[in-house]
Amino acid sequence: MIMEDLFNLKHEEEEEEGSDLYHPSPYSLERCATNLSTDSFTYCTSVSGVSDCSDEQHDAALMSGQGTTKQNKAADHCSEVELMKERFAKLLLGEDMSGGGKGVSTAVTISNAITNLYATVFGHNLRLEPLDQGKKAMWRREMECLLAVCDHMVEEFIPDNLQDQTAPPKVMVSRPRSDISINLPALQKLDSILLEILDSFAEAEFCYVEDGSVSMSSTRSGSFRKVVHRNEDKWWVPVPCVPSGGLSEESRKHLRHKRECASQVHKAAMAINAAILADMQVPNSYMAALPKSGKGSVADSTYRYLSSPGDEEFSPDHLLDSLGISSEQQALELADRVEASIHTWRRKAGAKSSWGVMKDVMLSDMDKRHVLADKAEQILFCLRRRYPGMSQTTLDTCKIQDNTDVGQAILESYSRVLEGLAFNIAAWIEDVLYVDTSTRNRETP
Repeated sequence: MIMEDLFNLKHEEEEEEGSDLYHPSPYSLERCATNLSTDSFTYCTSVSGVSDCSDEQHDAALMSGQGTTKQNKAADHCSEVELMKERFAKLLLGEDMSGGGKGVSTAVTISNAITNLYATVFGHNLRLEPLDQGKKAMWRREMECLLAVCDHMVEEFIPDNLQDQTAPPKVMVSRPRSDISINLPALQKLDSILLEILDSFAEAEFCYVEDGSVSMSSTRSGSFRKVVHRNEDKWWVPVPCVPSGGLSEESRKHLRHKRECASQVHKAAMAINAAILADMQVPNSYMAALPKSGKGSVADSTYRYLSSPGDEEFSPDHLLDSLGISSEQQALELADRVEASIHTWRRKAGAKSSWGVMKDVMLSDMDKRHVLADKAEQILFCLRRRYPGMSQTTLDTCKIQDNTDVGQAILESYSRVLEGLAFNIAAWIEDVLYVDTSTRNRETP
């Protein structure tokens, strides 16, 4: 449903320019030699009276310019090849440049490469404006290389015409991995939508203020722009400023539409990321570090609420309201404790059960652990819904670090960075709309 809503929003805009998001990198060197006709120089000499010596000098100058262009292109090509060699070496060595075999797995290396690439390209982009063309080309080129390994990931299956046979089949057929073939095209589409959202703000009615002064772009057309200062801890984030009368209705409509689009992208990326993390195995190191009792992971008041009989009275939202969580850091700490208690109770119970079948039944100790774990999972779900920008929990971090599946590593890291970018874009749009509302309220008598 999230993907359908997202593409319905996208359908209201103009058709995308270009067929694909990722294009092959122009590694081949262009040959742009220009053939100069001797007849043209003869004609010029006879008409203008220019000497043959000047023609030869002009010809030499043209050829020299072409040689310089070729040299520049050759230098760019060589630097690009050297960069790719360096990246490939780090991938093979597992980021252990000593070559001693102490590096991380290939899955972790690719995951770190995607995360670092995102930080390099988008780390300093804190405004609603098109991404720099050089950085955009870098993002597409290097993501194309990192995702190329997915083209060779296959899974084996039994053909339909051999499944009914009693004897085990001797022939297995390979096909692309189902998780890759389903999630990767969706992530590439989300990537394209986010870049187009940024491109749509090339001509905007607002600008940004940094270090207490209006930026150079704010003097565009000589219009006076109103600055609304906010009391925030993120002092390094530039503050948007709008015209003295506020934004036009068309601009506000455009901002709201793009905010909704970015929010849908965020939900889709977050859903994919959560599904990939859920499929990853829980590391043994995490299970070994769990407390002996799930009760010790949560506060006494939380445990009493969880252990209260009857599911009709249980409300995760009511519990979270009573805890008085005031920051994402507090939410993350609670999520870590709740997640630890879930796995402690699951481990002692031995197997998962459904909460619905346990109503009004005398519960044994094992059944009680199942119930506590199910209720704790509801709390964790509501907590993540309330704080969509919350960082990854300790369990998620352990899963990523101990994961050895390259396909899961690519999907998890790709969806994670897109989730962060979509969240930031929606927040930037919200900042502009907030400043616009504040400006119009001040102008209203």
